[in-house]
Amino acid sequence: MVLGDSGSDPKEGNDEHKVPNFESIKHFDVVDDFSIHHYNNMASPGEKESVKRIQEEWKILENGLPETIYVRVCEAKMGLLRAVIIGPAGTPYHDGLFVFDCFFPPKYPNVPPLVYYYSGGLRLNPNLYRCGRVCLSLLGTWHGKETELWVPGKSTMLQVLVSIQALILNAKPFFNEPGYDTSYVGDVGERRSRKYNEKVYTLSLKTMIYTLRRPPQHFKGFVASYFRCHAPDIIGACQAYKEGATVGTVVVKDGVPDPNIIEQGSSEEFKATMARMIDLLSTAFTENGSTECEQSVTSKNMLPL
Repeated sequence: MVLGDSGSDPKEGNDEHKVPNFESIKHFDVVDDFSIHHYNNMASPGEKESVKRIQEEWKILENGLPETIYVRVCEAKMGLLRAVIIGPAGTPYHDGLFVFDCFFPPKYPNVPPLVYYYSGGLRLNPNLYRCGRVCLSLLGTWHGKETELWVPGKSTMLQVLVSIQALILNAKPFFNEPGYDTSYVGDVGERRSRKYNEKVYTLSLKTMIYTLRRPPQHFKGFVASYFRCHAPDIIGACQAYKEGATVGTVVVKDGVPDPNIIEQGSSEEFKATMARMIDLLSTAFTENGSTECEQSVTSKNMLPL
């Protein structure tokens, strides 16, 4: 199943022209139903202990979510949760949106939650598979140290989401592959890591287009508003990469890269790819209602690199 295969949410579709202000969108919210969710057919927790714990989890999320993670939970089926994580700055995932469906199983919290990643058929991290599998010690889907495993009564869904953002969507995902940190050391490892980051960033841009055109249920307004707000900066970063900047070293504000942070070193192949992606992104962002895409790539807005 890929995101949106079952169609857009009818309720959201009626208000397609109404795009909320990005700053006004809640980080945590409760929705009536999740008709389009990877775990929709799973049996919801029924035991009193599990229901009480999930309610506690909701409170933890409502009060503790960082600014770059957004969550929707379902009142009718308490086992369902959807999260959208914004890619961290300084990584090849910066400014991207990554969608995860989560499920509190009947034996929760004695067992960890289930988590599914909407890949769109793209493999942009060793820990995120095309099939949606998320490899993380905390989830029990990957071996790890005892301190990294799920601890009933202590581990939380918030911890899971923050771990995905910090440990998986990191600055050097090449080294997430088991053994690569010892097999590829020094300059060899850094070169391979930079090359991998170029591939990952391209896939992240494709994921942006995919998510924009097939937004997840209950996040349609969020996705549209987010990309209207961030389109100039995303295009500005692509332009900087096209001119030779190294992936993850670009910080853009109002469409203009900060020259004090940029490092040079991208490959010629990557520069050519960025030129093509700028065209694709500009089209997608313009269709979404952005009016600053063309302006953000003109030479008058770009700083010499």
